Amino acid sequence: MSRYDDGDGNEFADPGGNSALRASTKSNPRNRSCPNCKQRNRLTPADVARGYQCDSCADRAERGGDY
Repeated sequence: MSRYDDGDGNEFADPGGNSALRASTKSNPRNRSCPNCKQRNRLTPADVARGYQCDSCADRAERGGDY
């Protein structure tokens, strides 16, 4: 998987894609639940620190759907 550093030492999981989520690494594992759908292992600690939700919930919110 290619990654892009945002300048803060945090790499995007899907550079050039629709996701703002950070890449899963040994020091930033994808081990946190989404605050909206409560699905486990959807976010990294860096995602949670930024107040992000999982890609599915973000896509649904952009389309005006319910959680």
